[in-house]
Amino acid sequence: MYHGKINKARGKRKFHEGGFPVETKIDKEKKKKVKSKGGGSKLKLVSTEYANIVVDGKPQKCKITGFVENPVSQDYSRRHIITKGAVITAETSNKKEIKAKITSRPGQSGLLNAVSL
Repeated sequence: MYHGKINKARGKRKFHEGGFPVETKIDKEKKKKVKSKGGGSKLKLVSTEYANIVVDGKPQKCKITGFVENPVSQDYSRRHIITKGAVITAETSNKKEIKAKITSRPGQSGLLNAVSL
């Protein structure tokens, strides 16, 4: 805040820093527990091989078979990093191959939700 002065009241503090981003990949399931401000904690998804995908209005746990693209960044597409908006291929319970778009933030919420395209 400025309070009518030219200078700021104070500089930035250590707790204003963000943490390192968790770049979720396709591999065996691995989660990371991180402390957050106020005594809480977050679960961050480091890697996973399953996604909760809504197929024909019903959610299903599907195995991820491949990575298509990540429109967020060309670098993320090259390294197969999964973020919100990434497109993957998955196999449903009745062995049908589908494309799905990620709707959750796996590096923040600790789970991978998607919608079939």
